[in-house]
Amino acid sequence: MSGPQVVLVTGSTRGLGLAIVQTLCQGFKGDVYLSARDVQRGAMVVEDLQREGLKPRLLQLDITDPVSIQAARQHFMKEYGGLDVLINNAGIAPKRGDPASIGSQAERILQTNFFATRDMCNEFLPLLKKDGRIVNVASIVGYITLYMCSPDLQARLCSDDITEEELVALMKRFVAEAKDGDHINKGWPNSVYGVSKIGLMALTRIQARRLRREMPQRGILINSCCPGWVKSDMTYPNGTKTPAEGADTPVYLALLPPATQEPQGEFVVDRQVQVWAGSPTGATVDEGP
Repeated sequence: MSGPQVVLVTGSTRGLGLAIVQTLCQGFKGDVYLSARDVQRGAMVVEDLQREGLKPRLLQLDITDPVSIQAARQHFMKEYGGLDVLINNAGIAPKRGDPASIGSQAERILQTNFFATRDMCNEFLPLLKKDGRIVNVASIVGYITLYMCSPDLQARLCSDDITEEELVALMKRFVAEAKDGDHINKGWPNSVYGVSKIGLMALTRIQARRLRREMPQRGILINSCCPGWVKSDMTYPNGTKTPAEGADTPVYLALLPPATQEPQGEFVVDRQVQVWAGSPTGATVDEGP
């Protein structure tokens, strides 16, 4: 693939996603796409950034809509011959005091945080140019929630032979059991957000193994990360990091130099790779929603 360099950031009209766009506009040698479900809102954000001297481009994108994903895919193929960097930042969390049942929350939150993000990875991974990068914004909450699962679930989620199909089946199982109110008895924790991020982190590992096996010569890296507890609507806004500080690790992973081989398939916090097996040390669950 050829053409100018280009990066796409999902969920980027505010908070962390917007800060990632701002940071990339200052340091990425290519076009930076801010994506928005609402084009009018996206256009207003782009105008604000232009007044700061930045030059992002706007793309309408709803990651929960397969038609919207296909339109985005076609855009980058036509205009750029592919994509250099995809940062999957779009995600949702339960709101405090949300009266919805945990089953309803599970369906809605996993649809965005896991299933729709998986669709983005699977549609755009074949488009990535040599030395392309995918960064999946996860959370330390998922990392901690993993160790609240039953030993059997932990073993499968951490295994080196779990397939994408098995992972999808596990995430669907969680949603179904949450709807039945039986998820805790079946070994799941009571954190819908946490489980959605476990799924995303496990998916990252699976797809990294696929890249090593099927496309090692292309030099593509895929990693997940935690930006930290960022001040945003999602943290109400009790976060301890500014959005700009939170953008550091996602942007670091997005701009890993060509020919870099590691990290690959890892979960990264403050630019440091975290071990994906064994109980986390010194972690607490107040790092996110």
